[in-house]
Amino acid sequence: MEGKDGRVRVAIACQGGGSHTAFTAGALKRLLADERYEVVALSGTSGGAICAVLAWYALLEKGRTGAAARAAELLNSFWGDNSAREFFDAFWNEWFLWVNRSQGSLVLPAVSPYSTQTSDWAQDRLRKMLQQRVEFEKIKSLLNGSSPMLLIGAVDVLSGEFKAFNSRRDEITAEMILASTALPTLFKAVHADGGVYWDGLFSQNPPIRELPKAGPDEIWVIQIDPKKRDEEPRSMTDILDRRNELAGNISLYQEIHFITKVNQFVERLGDQEVSPEDRRLHVRGKEGKEDREYRPIEIRWIRMSRPLDFASKLDRSPSFIRELMRYGERRAEEFLRDRMP
Repeated sequence: MEGKDGRVRVAIACQGGGSHTAFTAGALKRLLADERYEVVALSGTSGGAICAVLAWYALLEKGRTGAAARAAELLNSFWGDNSAREFFDAFWNEWFLWVNRSQGSLVLPAVSPYSTQTSDWAQDRLRKMLQQRVEFEKIKSLLNGSSPMLLIGAVDVLSGEFKAFNSRRDEITAEMILASTALPTLFKAVHADGGVYWDGLFSQNPPIRELPKAGPDEIWVIQIDPKKRDEEPRSMTDILDRRNELAGNISLYQEIHFITKVNQFVERLGDQEVSPEDRRLHVRGKEGKEDREYRPIEIRWIRMSRPLDFASKLDRSPSFIRELMRYGERRAEEFLRDRMP
């Protein structure tokens, strides 16, 4: 289906995965540049949340005409600054990777993020990097009835409740993005919006079930963790890698299952004799509320199929980040080419 201006309405969901989400940054740059599609919603968790909020802010700032260039600027600058370019940063990056890749063969002491200043330093650095690119205090003035929806996934450590911060009911802040990225083995829990939050990898990775409220015709999922493996994991390192991949996909497929069940319900509804009003969904469009018929939402995938180990999700080496971004652009280009009539 096409919108009033002939474009297909899409929602983009960005799975989390640390440095691997540099792939997502590359994919978003290419996807936003295709004028055949209108992005009506973005969602993300962890590193996917960072990519999503930067792309979303570009859409708010520049609208249809300048969003792609602005998003590319924000994504390039963020991932450039996040790379370990200085000598000591590069040294600690390599050391950290070695420690994590040794987990399968060495017994290493675990250190709580509450016992080291590194956690505070890293979160403060990330907060500043976000605030340099997103004027969070300005967001409210940029929002209007046609603004795309943003969903950010996290989990409340104390209540155990999954949380999707929603730009249509919540005031999006830097702390919400930090909450979504707070991997508990590395960072302290983040206090935001009255809750105490850990990384959204434990809840909705990424949030999807609320995306239909934005009225998309399609949901595009940028998937970081591979669904399949060709060989049985046998070494301890391979076993840990596969376990983490499966854990990262559990909530994603639960979210997709929800959309699939709704699609089945809508299809059954279409076969029944019901009033036109019962088949219509009220969503907010450019001129306030508009009616849209219930329709199945097609799920499409942009997958990072290249095998990478779990430890590399912590790799911030500039060459690794640049290659992942280029790879994301190539995969998005292939995806869009396959969509050509």
